[in-house]
Amino acid sequence: MAISSKQILSIIWLLAILLFSFQFIQIIAPYATWQRDVDFLLTKQHIIHLDYYRVAFYAHIFSSIFVLASGAFLFPKYILQKWPKLHRYAGRIYVRTLLLVSAPSGFVMAFHANGGWAAQASFLLLTPLWWWFTWKGLDTARKRQFTAHKNWMLRSYALTLSAVSLRVYQLLLGSFFALDPVTQYVLISWAAWVGNLLAAEGIIWWQMRRVFTLSQAPPQPSSGKKPLHLAWSSIFSNRTGPVPLRLR
Repeated sequence: MAISSKQILSIIWLLAILLFSFQFIQIIAPYATWQRDVDFLLTKQHIIHLDYYRVAFYAHIFSSIFVLASGAFLFPKYILQKWPKLHRYAGRIYVRTLLLVSAPSGFVMAFHANGGWAAQASFLLLTPLWWWFTWKGLDTARKRQFTAHKNWMLRSYALTLSAVSLRVYQLLLGSFFALDPVTQYVLISWAAWVGNLLAAEGIIWWQMRRVFTLSQAPPQPSSGKKPLHLAWSSIFSNRTGPVPLRLR
């Protein structure tokens, strides 16, 4: 059986997101030891004693993996059409986890972001937008405004993927540019989510333009002839045509 392009794109998207999720599990696994001198926390030794910060940090990293992974089942059209229940269950995990845990804990962490006020401003803007886009996605789904729902969720997940973008930019800038760590982190903190959001807006614009173009296309010329089954239907229907003669 031939595989359609829709199925191929769905498989690529699914594998890519699951791969990113697996890599993030490897990144956050060391923090499950609850040690205070692990990797990123080494830069937070001056505030690691604060209970609210530790709660926010662990809540954020462990909940965000569910947010990232559930996105694998949100956007592929093939999954939406073939397994709509899977799409809804994944959406519930995504929305509830993000609204109740991931975004609020990220907002708390933003006040203590590395890089000073410039990086803190980036994350303090990012997290409310992340929450708001997701809330609008939920609200429009409840109202059955599915086009708007898709657009808001696309914006939301673009910000979710900023965690991936941030690490990609860290690798690229560290490899090709000799920047001091603070400047590098400030640039990355903005580029990681602003670039993703611009890409999402570009996709939304392209989709809306495509729909508009199709709606403005002239109708296909008709031959004026009815299909055979409709012709016979009009003759022998007592609603739309003459009453058939009775055979005696």
